[in-house]
Amino acid sequence: MNKYYSITELTREFGISTRTLRFYEDEGLIHPERRGRTRLFRPADRHLIKEILRGRRIGFTIAEIREIIQVYKDPPGEMGQLQLLIKRVEEKREDLRQKRKDIEDTLSELDNVEEACLTRLAEIGVGT
Repeated sequence: MNKYYSITELTREFGISTRTLRFYEDEGLIHPERRGRTRLFRPADRHLIKEILRGRRIGFTIAEIREIIQVYKDPPGEMGQLQLLIKRVEEKREDLRQKRKDIEDTLSELDNVEEACLTRLAEIGVGT
């Protein structure tokens, strides 16, 4: 028996809006069946939605997610998809490390500015 999911079932399950699902459909990430105006989502669509949301949580763009999905569909298939995913994960990890370094540098600079302000206030005789 083919199990189909309604748009309402999936929005409730994943805590997303119908607009989000329509957006993923418009972007070509999912392809629900249509019966009139009703969208019917197959288990494969449900799985893709789960993976799309996972990709979004870890910071992938829609374009990156589309590329990863497409590589799975084309040769070399799953192997190529996994290799691409590893590459994208490494890039994302490096981006996050750089952002963390930038934040640490900014916090250090803020500490220096605050210390300079406190020192100057003490020099001019103003207590804090």
